[in-house]
Amino acid sequence: MTIPPRILCLGAMLWDVIGHSATRIEPGDDLPGRITRQPGGVALNVALALARQGLAPAMLAAIGRDAPGDALIVEAQGRGVDTRWLYRDDGFETDSYIAIESPDGLVAAIADARALETAGGAILAPLRDGRLGDVARPWQGTLVIDGNLTAEILAGIADDRCLAGADLRIVPASPDKAPRLQQLITHPRATFHLNRAEAEMLAGRTFDHALDAAEAVVALGARRVLVTDGPRPAADAARGEPGLSKAPPPLATRRVTGAGDTFLAAHLAAELRGADRAKALECALSAASAHVSGKDLP
Repeated sequence: MTIPPRILCLGAMLWDVIGHSATRIEPGDDLPGRITRQPGGVALNVALALARQGLAPAMLAAIGRDAPGDALIVEAQGRGVDTRWLYRDDGFETDSYIAIESPDGLVAAIADARALETAGGAILAPLRDGRLGDVARPWQGTLVIDGNLTAEILAGIADDRCLAGADLRIVPASPDKAPRLQQLITHPRATFHLNRAEAEMLAGRTFDHALDAAEAVVALGARRVLVTDGPRPAADAARGEPGLSKAPPPLATRRVTGAGDTFLAAHLAAELRGADRAKALECALSAASAHVSGKDLP
């Protein structure tokens, strides 16, 4: 009998192509630098980070029946991610993302997520057709939800009885996609992982500090909200509990793509192992800082 996974990551699974310059970049610049191709997408980044934490995540995503898709699946499996429940189709190519980074952070990025958008609700089929669960026997575990999903899919998740046993960890993917998560704000088992810009988009105003931003989203009806703010203090606000704020360790920046996903994964891993809110926040900040500093880069 197949034991169902206890952690599912739902959303983007693609190839990241990242160009990093050691100097500041202005529009039109043609500079030397480092270019890498690696597995990416918010949901897959979280899954990979969870696997590095010794956990066993599985992916729910859309992958083309093409060579890049085959290679991506092999790479993910080799890094400890379960890919048995992917949705694959001949009608689309595997998604991709390209970003340009400088010492100041992300300069620009373009995401081609047409496979994810075309697949729609088909990626949720294992949770509804009995392979992982259904209405009579809802899947039990933690579901990481990537804001790259369409508004229609997110609306369905909000009321899906097949997810009645799931704890949700929600990440917008970018500030412009944060508003589509409004329909999940009041979900009774949801924790939001945001950066300050995303929290501001949800709250409809700006904030000087992450804790103020997190508490504002809680005031909208959220059960719990974590907000990061680059090298500045991050925060954890929860309904009926005192807010927490902690600064990350000061480290040089070699990359920024994937830092928020690393934070979420480390935070979730710490809590699944019994850490309290303060310790989980500390673990998450340490992991994100190590990622940003590029300790694993040559």
